[in-house]
Amino acid sequence: MKLIERQVSIPVAPSHHSLISHIKKTVEVTLSDTVLPIRFVITGVTGVEYNCELGILEGMEIAKTRGLNSIFSFVPRKVERTDTFNAVFLVPTGIGAEIGGHAGDATPAARVIATACDTLVTHPNVVNASDLNEMPENTLYVEGSSITQLLMGTVGLQRVRANRVLVIVDAHETEVFVNDTVNAVSAARATYGFDCVKVVKLDPPLRMTSSFTNSGRASGEIEGLYRVCAVLDEHEGAFDAVAIASVVDVPDEYHKEYFRRDGKMVNPWGGVEAMLTHSLSMLYGLPTAHSPMLESQAMADFDLGLVEPRLAAEAVSFTFLQCMLKGLHRSPRIISHPEALGEAGIFTASDVSCLVIPDKQGGLELNFLELALILEEMGRVNFPGPYFSTVVLGGMTILEAGNAQQKDEYLPLIAEGKAIFSMALTEPTASWAPSGIEATAKQKDDQYIPVSYTHLTLPTSDLV
Repeated sequence: MKLIERQVSIPVAPSHHSLISHIKKTVEVTLSDTVLPIRFVITGVTGVEYNCELGILEGMEIAKTRGLNSIFSFVPRKVERTDTFNAVFLVPTGIGAEIGGHAGDATPAARVIATACDTLVTHPNVVNASDLNEMPENTLYVEGSSITQLLMGTVGLQRVRANRVLVIVDAHETEVFVNDTVNAVSAARATYGFDCVKVVKLDPPLRMTSSFTNSGRASGEIEGLYRVCAVLDEHEGAFDAVAIASVVDVPDEYHKEYFRRDGKMVNPWGGVEAMLTHSLSMLYGLPTAHSPMLESQAMADFDLGLVEPRLAAEAVSFTFLQCMLKGLHRSPRIISHPEALGEAGIFTASDVSCLVIPDKQGGLELNFLELALILEEMGRVNFPGPYFSTVVLGGMTILEAGNAQQKDEYLPLIAEGKAIFSMALTEPTASWAPSGIEATAKQKDDQYIPVSYTHLTLPTSDLV
Protein backbone atom coordinates (compact mmCIF):
# COMPACT_ATOMS: atom_id res chain seq x y z
CA MET A 1 0.00 0.00 0.00
CA LYS A 2 1.56 3.29 -1.13
CA LEU A 3 0.47 6.94 -1.27
CA ILE A 4 1.94 8.89 -4.20
CA GLU A 5 1.15 11.86 -6.40
CA ARG A 6 0.93 11.51 -10.16
CA GLN A 7 0.92 14.06 -13.03
CA VAL A 8 -2.08 13.58 -15.32
CA SER A 9 -3.48 15.39 -18.35
CA ILE A 10 -7.22 15.46 -18.99
CA PRO A 11 -8.78 16.63 -22.27
CA VAL A 12 -10.68 19.89 -21.96
CA ALA A 13 -14.43 19.40 -21.53
CA PRO A 14 -16.57 21.03 -24.25
CA SER A 15 -17.11 24.64 -23.16
CA HIS A 16 -15.84 23.52 -19.72
CA HIS A 17 -19.35 22.27 -18.92
CA SER A 18 -20.12 19.33 -16.57
CA LEU A 19 -16.50 19.51 -15.45
CA ILE A 20 -16.78 17.29 -12.36
CA SER A 21 -18.45 14.41 -14.19
CA HIS A 22 -16.01 14.80 -17.10
CA ILE A 23 -12.98 14.59 -14.79
CA LYS A 24 -14.47 11.71 -12.83
CA LYS A 25 -15.09 9.67 -15.96
CA THR A 26 -11.61 10.35 -17.36
CA VAL A 27 -9.79 9.55 -14.10
CA GLU A 28 -11.75 6.36 -13.46
CA VAL A 29 -10.97 5.09 -16.97
CA THR A 30 -7.28 5.85 -16.45
CA LEU A 31 -6.85 4.18 -13.05
CA SER A 32 -7.00 0.49 -12.16
CA ASP A 33 -9.42 -1.03 -9.65
CA THR A 34 -6.69 -1.19 -7.00
CA VAL A 35 -6.03 2.57 -7.07
CA LEU A 36 -8.04 5.04 -4.99
CA PRO A 37 -7.96 8.80 -5.85
CA ILE A 38 -7.29 10.85 -2.71
CA ARG A 39 -6.49 14.42 -3.80
CA PHE A 40 -6.96 16.25 -7.07
CA VAL A 41 -5.92 19.69 -8.30
CA ILE A 42 -5.91 21.44 -11.68
CA THR A 43 -2.61 23.34 -11.93
CA GLY A 44 -3.02 24.78 -15.41
CA VAL A 45 -5.28 24.92 -18.45
CA THR A 46 -4.33 24.97 -22.12
CA GLY A 47 -6.57 25.06 -25.15
CA VAL A 48 -6.74 21.27 -25.28
CA GLU A 49 -6.14 19.88 -21.78
CA TYR A 50 -6.18 20.38 -18.01
CA ASN A 51 -2.80 19.89 -16.35
CA CYS A 52 -3.58 18.04 -13.13
CA GLU A 53 -1.92 16.48 -10.09
CA LEU A 54 -3.61 13.45 -8.58
CA GLY A 55 -2.86 11.94 -5.17
CA ILE A 56 -3.57 8.21 -5.23
CA LEU A 57 -3.51 5.22 -2.88
CA GLU A 58 -1.97 2.26 -4.72
CA GLY A 59 -2.39 -1.45 -4.08
CA MET A 60 -5.64 -1.01 -2.23
CA GLU A 61 -9.00 -2.70 -2.70
CA ILE A 62 -10.47 -1.44 0.57
CA ALA A 63 -12.55 1.11 -1.33
CA LYS A 64 -14.69 -1.67 -2.74
CA THR A 65 -15.24 -3.37 0.60
CA ARG A 66 -16.11 -0.14 2.40
CA GLY A 67 -18.37 1.28 -0.29
CA LEU A 68 -16.58 4.64 -0.27
CA ASN A 69 -17.75 7.66 -2.19
CA SER A 70 -15.44 8.86 -4.93
CA ILE A 71 -13.77 12.24 -4.32
CA PHE A 72 -15.64 13.31 -7.47
CA SER A 73 -19.08 12.29 -6.14
CA PHE A 74 -21.33 15.34 -6.20
CA VAL A 75 -24.88 15.82 -4.91
CA PRO A 76 -26.19 19.32 -5.75
CA ARG A 77 -28.00 20.92 -2.86
CA LYS A 78 -31.69 21.49 -3.40
CA VAL A 79 -32.20 24.17 -0.76
CA GLU A 80 -30.25 26.69 1.28
CA ARG A 81 -31.19 27.04 4.94
CA THR A 82 -31.15 30.72 5.86
CA ASP A 83 -32.04 30.72 9.54
CA THR A 84 -28.31 30.95 10.37
CA PHE A 85 -25.29 32.40 8.59
CA ASN A 86 -22.42 29.90 8.29
CA ALA A 87 -19.06 30.20 6.55
CA VAL A 88 -16.45 27.73 5.34
CA PHE A 89 -12.88 29.04 5.43
CA LEU A 90 -10.37 27.14 3.29
CA VAL A 91 -6.63 27.66 2.89
CA PRO A 92 -5.12 25.03 0.56
CA THR A 93 -2.22 23.20 2.18
CA GLY A 94 1.28 23.35 0.76
CA ILE A 95 0.92 26.09 -1.88
CA GLY A 96 2.54 28.98 0.02
CA ALA A 97 -0.66 30.91 0.68
CA GLU A 98 -0.06 34.48 1.81
CA ILE A 99 -2.53 33.89 4.65
CA GLY A 100 -2.35 30.39 6.10
CA GLY A 101 0.90 29.34 4.51
CA HIS A 102 2.50 28.77 7.91
CA ALA A 103 1.51 27.28 11.23
CA GLY A 104 -1.52 29.08 12.58
CA ASP A 105 -0.99 32.39 10.78
CA ALA A 106 -4.53 32.26 9.37
CA THR A 107 -5.99 32.14 12.89
CA PRO A 108 -6.52 35.94 13.12
CA ALA A 109 -8.45 35.85 9.84
CA ALA A 110 -10.49 32.89 11.09
CA ARG A 111 -11.34 34.70 14.31
CA VAL A 112 -12.48 37.80 12.40
CA ILE A 113 -14.67 35.74 10.06
CA ALA A 114 -16.08 33.79 13.02
CA THR A 115 -17.39 37.00 14.60
CA ALA A 116 -19.58 37.58 11.53
CA CYS A 117 -21.23 34.16 11.37
CA ASP A 118 -23.04 31.64 13.53
CA THR A 119 -20.73 28.74 12.63
CA LEU A 120 -17.31 28.74 10.99
CA VAL A 121 -16.14 25.50 9.38
CA THR A 122 -12.40 25.30 8.86
CA HIS A 123 -9.56 22.80 8.78
CA PRO A 124 -6.32 22.11 10.67
CA ASN A 125 -4.12 24.07 8.25
CA VAL A 126 -5.90 27.29 9.26
CA VAL A 127 -5.67 27.14 13.05
CA ASN A 128 -2.95 24.59 13.89
CA ALA A 129 0.04 26.39 15.38
CA SER A 130 2.25 23.75 17.00
CA ASP A 131 1.58 24.26 20.71
CA LEU A 132 -1.20 26.79 20.08
CA ASN A 133 -4.77 26.45 18.91
CA GLU A 134 -6.94 29.53 19.30
CA MET A 135 -10.09 28.44 17.50
CA PRO A 136 -13.19 30.51 18.22
CA GLU A 137 -15.89 28.65 20.14
CA ASN A 138 -18.24 28.62 17.14
CA THR A 139 -15.70 26.80 14.93
CA LEU A 140 -15.98 23.26 13.57
CA TYR A 141 -12.52 21.72 13.14
CA VAL A 142 -12.77 19.42 10.11
CA GLU A 143 -10.11 17.61 8.10
CA GLY A 144 -9.75 18.98 4.56
CA SER A 145 -11.12 16.00 2.62
CA SER A 146 -14.20 15.92 4.86
CA ILE A 147 -14.85 19.60 4.09
CA THR A 148 -14.59 18.74 0.40
CA GLN A 149 -17.17 15.98 0.83
CA LEU A 150 -19.37 18.35 2.85
CA LEU A 151 -19.38 20.89 0.02
CA MET A 152 -19.89 18.13 -2.55
CA GLY A 153 -23.04 17.13 -0.66
CA THR A 154 -22.00 13.58 0.31
CA VAL A 155 -21.42 13.99 4.08
CA GLY A 156 -22.73 16.01 6.99
CA LEU A 157 -21.25 17.09 10.32
CA GLN A 158 -22.61 16.45 13.80
CA ARG A 159 -21.36 18.43 16.78
CA VAL A 160 -19.98 16.43 19.73
CA ARG A 161 -19.24 17.19 23.38
CA ALA A 162 -15.90 15.36 23.26
CA ASN A 163 -14.17 12.69 21.19
CA ARG A 164 -12.33 9.58 22.24
CA VAL A 165 -9.01 9.90 20.43
CA LEU A 166 -6.58 7.14 19.46
CA VAL A 167 -3.00 8.44 19.31
CA ILE A 168 -0.46 6.67 17.06
CA VAL A 169 3.22 7.54 17.54
CA ASP A 170 6.11 6.50 15.31
CA ALA A 171 8.84 4.44 16.88
CA HIS A 172 11.92 6.68 16.95
CA GLU A 173 15.62 6.01 17.28
CA THR A 174 15.72 8.83 19.85
CA GLU A 175 13.36 7.80 22.64
CA VAL A 176 13.09 11.33 24.01
CA PHE A 177 10.89 12.34 21.05
CA VAL A 178 8.44 9.53 21.81
CA ASN A 179 8.42 10.57 25.47
CA ASP A 180 7.81 14.21 24.53
CA THR A 181 4.81 13.14 22.45
CA VAL A 182 3.30 11.05 25.24
CA ASN A 183 3.87 13.93 27.69
CA ALA A 184 2.01 16.27 25.34
CA VAL A 185 -0.95 13.86 25.36
CA SER A 186 -0.83 13.69 29.16
CA ALA A 187 -0.76 17.49 29.37
CA ALA A 188 -3.91 17.65 27.22
CA ARG A 189 -5.58 15.13 29.48
CA ALA A 190 -4.76 17.11 32.60
CA THR A 191 -5.63 20.60 31.30
CA TYR A 192 -8.79 20.34 29.18
CA GLY A 193 -9.98 16.77 29.69
CA PHE A 194 -8.64 15.31 26.43
CA ASP A 195 -9.90 11.73 26.21
CA CYS A 196 -7.10 9.51 24.87
CA VAL A 197 -8.21 5.90 24.70
CA LYS A 198 -4.67 4.64 23.99
CA VAL A 199 -1.23 5.66 22.74
CA VAL A 200 0.07 3.10 20.23
CA LYS A 201 3.72 3.01 19.15
CA LEU A 202 4.03 2.16 15.45
CA ASP A 203 7.05 -0.10 14.92
CA PRO A 204 8.32 -0.21 12.24
CA PRO A 205 7.33 3.41 11.64
CA LEU A 206 5.61 5.04 8.69
CA ARG A 207 7.84 6.25 5.90
CA MET A 208 6.71 9.74 4.89
CA THR A 209 8.89 11.57 2.36
CA SER A 210 8.37 15.21 1.43
CA SER A 211 8.77 16.54 -2.11
CA PHE A 212 7.51 19.29 -4.43
CA THR A 213 5.47 18.79 -7.59
CA ASN A 214 6.22 20.42 -10.94
CA SER A 215 3.69 23.15 -10.09
CA GLY A 216 5.53 23.98 -6.83
CA ARG A 217 2.98 22.38 -4.48
CA ALA A 218 4.23 20.52 -1.43
CA SER A 219 3.57 16.81 -1.83
CA GLY A 220 5.33 13.54 -1.09
CA GLU A 221 5.11 9.79 -0.79
CA ILE A 222 3.99 7.49 2.04
CA GLU A 223 4.84 3.81 2.52
CA GLY A 224 3.57 1.50 5.25
CA LEU A 225 0.06 2.92 5.57
CA TYR A 226 -1.28 -0.62 6.00
CA ARG A 227 0.35 -0.70 9.45
CA VAL A 228 -1.72 2.31 10.51
CA CYS A 229 -4.84 0.67 9.06
CA ALA A 230 -4.07 -2.50 11.05
CA VAL A 231 -3.97 -0.48 14.30
CA LEU A 232 -7.25 1.25 13.47
CA ASP A 233 -8.93 -2.04 12.56
CA GLU A 234 -7.70 -3.64 15.80
CA HIS A 235 -9.26 -0.89 17.94
CA GLU A 236 -12.41 -0.37 15.84
CA GLY A 237 -15.29 1.07 17.85
CA ALA A 238 -13.08 2.24 20.72
CA PHE A 239 -12.29 5.72 19.32
CA ASP A 240 -13.94 8.63 17.48
CA ALA A 241 -10.88 10.40 16.06
CA VAL A 242 -7.25 9.66 15.17
CA ALA A 243 -4.09 11.63 15.97
CA ILE A 244 -0.81 10.58 14.35
CA ALA A 245 2.71 11.78 15.16
CA SER A 246 5.36 10.55 12.74
CA VAL A 247 8.61 11.62 11.10
CA VAL A 248 8.47 13.36 7.72
CA ASP A 249 11.72 12.92 5.81
CA VAL A 250 12.70 16.37 4.60
CA PRO A 251 16.14 17.25 3.15
CA ASP A 252 18.31 18.93 5.81
CA GLU A 253 18.79 22.01 3.65
CA TYR A 254 15.01 22.55 3.57
CA HIS A 255 14.98 23.16 7.33
CA LYS A 256 17.49 25.97 7.14
CA GLU A 257 16.07 27.42 3.93
CA TYR A 258 12.50 27.39 5.23
CA PHE A 259 13.25 29.37 8.38
CA ARG A 260 15.79 31.72 6.80
CA ARG A 261 13.74 32.85 3.78
CA ASP A 262 11.33 34.93 5.88
CA GLY A 263 8.25 32.97 4.91
CA LYS A 264 8.99 32.93 1.16
CA MET A 265 9.32 29.14 0.94
CA VAL A 266 6.34 26.77 0.75
CA ASN A 267 6.06 24.65 3.91
CA PRO A 268 7.55 21.29 2.80
CA TRP A 269 5.79 19.20 5.48
CA GLY A 270 2.16 20.11 4.92
CA GLY A 271 1.56 18.43 1.55
CA VAL A 272 2.46 14.87 2.52
CA GLU A 273 0.66 15.33 5.86
CA ALA A 274 -2.51 16.23 3.96
CA MET A 275 -2.14 13.11 1.82
CA LEU A 276 -2.07 10.97 4.97
CA THR A 277 -5.04 12.58 6.72
CA HIS A 278 -7.13 12.70 3.53
CA SER A 279 -6.60 8.96 3.07
CA LEU A 280 -7.49 7.92 6.60
CA SER A 281 -10.47 10.28 6.84
CA MET A 282 -11.86 8.83 3.60
CA LEU A 283 -11.19 5.19 4.52
CA TYR A 284 -12.57 5.34 8.05
CA GLY A 285 -14.92 8.33 8.02
CA LEU A 286 -13.30 9.76 11.16
CA PRO A 287 -11.61 13.07 12.03
CA THR A 288 -7.86 12.67 11.50
CA ALA A 289 -4.89 14.96 12.04
CA HIS A 290 -1.09 14.63 11.86
CA SER A 291 1.88 16.32 13.49
CA PRO A 292 5.52 15.85 12.41
CA MET A 293 8.11 14.50 14.84
CA LEU A 294 11.62 15.91 14.81
CA GLU A 295 13.91 13.77 12.70
CA SER A 296 16.95 13.76 14.97
CA GLN A 297 18.57 15.27 18.01
CA ALA A 298 20.79 17.31 15.71
CA MET A 299 17.69 18.92 14.23
CA ALA A 300 16.36 19.63 17.72
CA ASP A 301 19.66 21.32 18.65
CA PHE A 302 19.80 23.43 15.49
CA ASP A 303 19.76 27.15 16.34
CA LEU A 304 17.14 28.83 14.18
CA GLY A 305 17.90 32.28 15.54
CA LEU A 306 15.18 34.92 15.43
CA VAL A 307 12.68 33.90 12.76
CA GLU A 308 10.00 35.76 10.85
CA PRO A 309 6.98 36.08 13.21
CA ARG A 310 4.71 33.91 11.04
CA LEU A 311 7.20 31.05 11.44
CA ALA A 312 7.63 31.43 15.19
CA ALA A 313 5.00 28.84 16.14
CA GLU A 314 6.97 26.24 14.19
CA ALA A 315 10.24 27.29 15.80
CA VAL A 316 9.23 26.98 19.47
CA SER A 317 7.79 23.46 19.62
CA PHE A 318 9.35 20.03 19.89
CA THR A 319 6.17 17.98 19.38
CA PHE A 320 3.91 20.13 17.14
CA LEU A 321 1.15 18.05 18.67
CA GLN A 322 -0.89 20.09 21.10
CA CYS A 323 -2.72 22.13 18.46
CA MET A 324 -4.23 19.07 16.76
CA LEU A 325 -5.13 17.37 20.06
CA LYS A 326 -7.17 20.41 21.02
CA GLY A 327 -8.78 20.46 17.58
CA LEU A 328 -9.63 16.74 17.56
CA HIS A 329 -11.02 16.99 21.10
CA ARG A 330 -14.29 18.41 19.72
CA SER A 331 -14.02 17.79 15.99
CA PRO A 332 -17.51 17.00 14.62
CA ARG A 333 -18.61 13.49 13.75
CA ILE A 334 -18.68 12.76 10.00
CA ILE A 335 -22.12 11.51 8.87
CA SER A 336 -22.15 9.74 5.50
CA HIS A 337 -25.39 7.72 5.44
CA PRO A 338 -27.73 9.49 2.96
CA GLU A 339 -30.82 9.04 5.15
CA ALA A 340 -29.08 10.54 8.19
CA LEU A 341 -28.15 13.73 6.32
CA GLY A 342 -31.73 14.97 6.62
CA GLU A 343 -31.95 14.54 10.38
CA ALA A 344 -32.13 17.48 12.77
CA GLY A 345 -28.80 18.72 14.06
CA ILE A 346 -26.76 17.52 11.06
CA PHE A 347 -24.80 20.33 9.40
CA THR A 348 -24.83 19.84 5.60
CA ALA A 349 -24.08 21.77 2.42
CA SER A 350 -27.56 23.30 2.74
CA ASP A 351 -26.35 25.10 5.88
CA VAL A 352 -23.35 26.71 4.16
CA SER A 353 -24.01 30.39 3.49
CA CYS A 354 -20.67 31.34 1.94
CA LEU A 355 -17.24 29.99 1.08
CA VAL A 356 -14.16 32.04 1.90
CA ILE A 357 -10.94 31.20 0.07
CA PRO A 358 -7.84 33.42 0.03
CA ASP A 359 -7.41 34.36 -3.61
CA LYS A 360 -3.96 34.11 -5.24
CA GLN A 361 -3.96 37.86 -5.61
CA GLY A 362 -4.40 38.31 -1.86
CA GLY A 363 -8.12 38.95 -1.66
CA LEU A 364 -11.15 36.98 -0.57
CA GLU A 365 -13.00 34.93 -3.17
CA LEU A 366 -16.45 36.29 -2.42
CA ASN A 367 -19.25 36.69 -4.93
CA PHE A 368 -21.08 39.80 -6.12
CA LEU A 369 -23.82 39.35 -3.53
CA GLU A 370 -21.30 39.63 -0.67
CA LEU A 371 -19.86 42.73 -2.34
CA ALA A 372 -23.33 44.26 -2.56
CA LEU A 373 -23.91 43.59 1.14
CA ILE A 374 -20.61 45.27 2.03
CA LEU A 375 -21.53 48.30 -0.07
CA GLU A 376 -24.98 48.40 1.53
CA GLU A 377 -23.45 48.55 5.01
CA MET A 378 -21.04 51.26 3.88
CA GLY A 379 -23.97 53.25 2.57
CA ARG A 380 -25.84 52.78 5.81
CA VAL A 381 -23.10 54.63 7.74
CA ASN A 382 -22.09 57.02 4.93
CA PHE A 383 -18.61 55.47 4.77
CA PRO A 384 -16.11 58.23 3.76
CA GLY A 385 -13.61 56.17 1.78
CA PRO A 386 -12.59 55.27 -1.79
CA TYR A 387 -13.88 51.68 -1.56
CA PHE A 388 -16.38 51.94 -4.43
CA SER A 389 -13.99 53.62 -6.85
CA THR A 390 -11.08 51.37 -5.94
CA VAL A 391 -12.70 47.94 -5.51
CA VAL A 392 -15.75 48.18 -7.76
CA LEU A 393 -14.80 50.58 -10.55
CA GLY A 394 -11.09 49.80 -10.53
CA GLY A 395 -10.66 46.30 -9.09
CA MET A 396 -13.62 44.62 -10.76
CA THR A 397 -12.74 46.18 -14.11
CA ILE A 398 -9.23 44.75 -13.85
CA LEU A 399 -10.60 41.42 -12.63
CA GLU A 400 -12.99 41.09 -15.57
CA ALA A 401 -11.05 42.77 -18.37
CA GLY A 402 -7.40 42.91 -17.31
CA ASN A 403 -4.69 40.55 -18.46
CA ALA A 404 -2.78 38.22 -16.12
CA GLN A 405 0.06 40.72 -15.63
CA GLN A 406 -2.31 43.54 -14.72
CA LYS A 407 -4.18 41.31 -12.25
CA ASP A 408 -0.97 40.18 -10.56
CA GLU A 409 0.37 43.75 -10.39
CA TYR A 410 -2.67 45.73 -9.30
CA LEU A 411 -5.07 43.41 -7.45
CA PRO A 412 -2.65 42.72 -4.55
CA LEU A 413 -2.24 46.48 -4.08
CA ILE A 414 -6.02 46.86 -3.83
CA ALA A 415 -6.37 43.89 -1.45
CA GLU A 416 -3.63 45.25 0.84
CA GLY A 417 -5.03 48.80 0.83
CA LYS A 418 -1.85 50.19 -0.75
CA ALA A 419 -3.47 51.80 -3.79
CA ILE A 420 -6.49 53.94 -4.57
CA PHE A 421 -8.09 53.58 -7.97
CA SER A 422 -10.38 55.90 -9.86
CA MET A 423 -12.09 55.61 -13.21
CA ALA A 424 -12.74 58.71 -15.28
CA LEU A 425 -13.94 57.98 -18.82
CA THR A 426 -15.32 60.29 -21.46
CA GLU A 427 -15.72 60.36 -25.22
CA PRO A 428 -14.04 63.15 -27.24
CA THR A 429 -17.46 64.75 -27.58
CA ALA A 430 -17.81 64.78 -23.77
CA SER A 431 -21.27 63.36 -24.32
CA TRP A 432 -22.78 60.64 -22.12
CA ALA A 433 -25.48 59.78 -24.68
CA PRO A 434 -25.20 56.50 -26.64
CA SER A 435 -25.02 58.59 -29.83
CA GLY A 436 -21.85 60.21 -28.52
CA ILE A 437 -19.80 56.99 -28.42
CA GLU A 438 -16.93 57.30 -30.89
CA ALA A 439 -14.63 54.43 -29.87
CA THR A 440 -14.21 51.89 -32.68
CA ALA A 441 -12.49 48.56 -33.22
CA LYS A 442 -11.74 46.28 -36.15
CA GLN A 443 -11.91 42.48 -36.12
CA LYS A 444 -8.67 40.61 -36.76
CA ASP A 445 -8.98 36.82 -36.71
CA ASP A 446 -10.98 36.08 -33.54
CA GLN A 447 -10.05 39.29 -31.71
CA TYR A 448 -11.09 42.95 -31.86
CA ILE A 449 -8.28 45.53 -32.17
CA PRO A 450 -9.07 49.05 -30.84
CA VAL A 451 -8.43 51.75 -33.39
CA SER A 452 -9.77 54.72 -31.45
CA TYR A 453 -10.18 55.31 -27.76
CA THR A 454 -12.11 57.11 -25.10
CA HIS A 455 -10.24 59.54 -22.90
CA LEU A 456 -9.05 58.20 -19.54
CA THR A 457 -8.28 60.83 -16.94
CA LEU A 458 -6.91 60.22 -13.44
CA PRO A 459 -7.53 63.12 -11.07
CA THR A 460 -4.33 63.08 -9.00
CA SER A 461 -0.90 61.51 -9.04
CA ASP A 462 -1.74 59.72 -5.79
CA LEU A 463 -4.16 57.49 -7.65
CA VAL A 464 -3.02 54.42 -9.55
